[in-house]
Amino acid sequence: MSTPSVNEKNAVIEKEQPPQEVMSTASSPETMGSYDHTKRRLKNRHVQLIGIGGTIGTALFVQIGASLVKGGPASLFIAFAGWSTFILAINNCLSEMVTWMPISSPFVRYADRFVDDALGITAGINFFIFEAALVPYEVVAFNVILQYWTDKIPTAAVIVFVLVTYAFLNFYAVKYYGESEFWLASGKVLLATGLIVFTFITMVGGNPLREAYGFRFWKPENSPGAPFSEYLYTGNTGRMTGFMACLIQAAFTIAGPDYVSMAAGEAMSPRKNMPIAFRSVFWRLTFFFVLGSLCVGIVVDHNDPNLLAALSDAKPGAGSSPYVIAMIRMGIPVLPHIVNFLVLSAVYSAGNSYVFCASRTLYGLALDGKAPRIFSKCNKNGVPHYAVGLTLAISLLAFLQLSNNTAVVLQWFISLVTASQLLNYAFISFTFLRYYKALRAQAIDRNTLPYKSIWQPFCGYYGLIGTSIMAVVSGYEVFLPGRWDIPTFLFSYTMIAVCPTLFIVWKVWKRTEIRKLTEIDFFEKDRMLVDQYEAELVDEKEVDTRFGRAMNMLCS
Repeated sequence: MSTPSVNEKNAVIEKEQPPQEVMSTASSPETMGSYDHTKRRLKNRHVQLIGIGGTIGTALFVQIGASLVKGGPASLFIAFAGWSTFILAINNCLSEMVTWMPISSPFVRYADRFVDDALGITAGINFFIFEAALVPYEVVAFNVILQYWTDKIPTAAVIVFVLVTYAFLNFYAVKYYGESEFWLASGKVLLATGLIVFTFITMVGGNPLREAYGFRFWKPENSPGAPFSEYLYTGNTGRMTGFMACLIQAAFTIAGPDYVSMAAGEAMSPRKNMPIAFRSVFWRLTFFFVLGSLCVGIVVDHNDPNLLAALSDAKPGAGSSPYVIAMIRMGIPVLPHIVNFLVLSAVYSAGNSYVFCASRTLYGLALDGKAPRIFSKCNKNGVPHYAVGLTLAISLLAFLQLSNNTAVVLQWFISLVTASQLLNYAFISFTFLRYYKALRAQAIDRNTLPYKSIWQPFCGYYGLIGTSIMAVVSGYEVFLPGRWDIPTFLFSYTMIAVCPTLFIVWKVWKRTEIRKLTEIDFFEKDRMLVDQYEAELVDEKEVDTRFGRAMNMLCS
């Protein structure tokens, strides 16, 4: 009898599966026998669109209108362009680490291995709460958008429908989740691209009014207060608070690298596909967010009475979208319904991505012994089904809208997750700086790594400082005279209080120590398995439709 190979022992390739569908790498030695039983079934195009699926939602198409009113077109554009630079810095930090060590729940486990065990659990719980809270947020938003057409469908029925379909897509093999997310996120790409094209065509006169309005709404003589609007106060103080409102919106809206990294443990050919996915983040930020924020300030006046009325009346769905209001102004009757449908699919896709990311975060915590061991169990398809189940259970918070105003519920979730997202980016930046110093301490040349990011360690410091400051000031409005509100304060700063407390409690209880730079282990056993997996891997063979290939080229 022949002796089983290392690949057969650790990767457990199933006979009926192609070579790519191997299990992910084993967990660290500290997990006392727990192993990563997820399987590498996500193709390059899946990873690309998963990154888009978790980043583009109602905030970019609908809620951005509220920020336009507060700050004006110039403040909105500058805020989105400026914040994109911080996300690019985070992207540079993650890309190098994840490409070299493509494991499940990567940056959470990096915080443990490169900094301190206490930071690992703090980052993991923070990110899990962040992702899990976004699922009911998107479920609530889905119901609101559906009401653009009718309010006759019972809210409870809508919630049940969305959660049941999420369960179906996430409980089965990850390739089904990847395939569904590919097509759902493709709709987001079409919507974002279509609205940018719509802006250009109509601004040069391609509209029923034959009106070449150009940058009319950026001129004070046509739009009082433009291009910098005043918010809460007058003069320079009002323009500054208006800009801050836009910057906080950008911090909530713009994301990307963290979602790409969460697919690392289940991605085919990670050393080849992950750098491609991370490099494309630059183009996504520029095209979708920066250019998108510019377009919003072009198509509609920040003082437009219809926009102000839509926001004050909390019009459902895309009814308060600046694009829809512009379409109605120009007498285009069909496009608003198309936009609302695509926004509906965008919201559904975002929630689907959050279920995946939250469950994989909990799974990573369980692998490292920081969550109950039951959450490290996978079904025969390599899906951590108990972790998915808990995430969907938390999503039942969406039923809060049955007894509360939906706008209030949405604002609760937004306030809670904005601080969590910023803290998550701060953890990633700090972890990278430790990783960078550990490489130097152990005389490891970064030029020998599979992928070397640029502008380091500047990006690490830049991301850490920027996100830390924003986490503290994101809820600053409650401290202004006459603006104090206890629920807003609690939701804005709860996680900022919880994270340090969790870090201290875990550190004292477990008596953890900060890792010494010379003793940090860069997941050596996991990397060896990935090295062998990629050495034995045959070329990917994908049978895509023409549209699928086109989307893959666009996102690469």
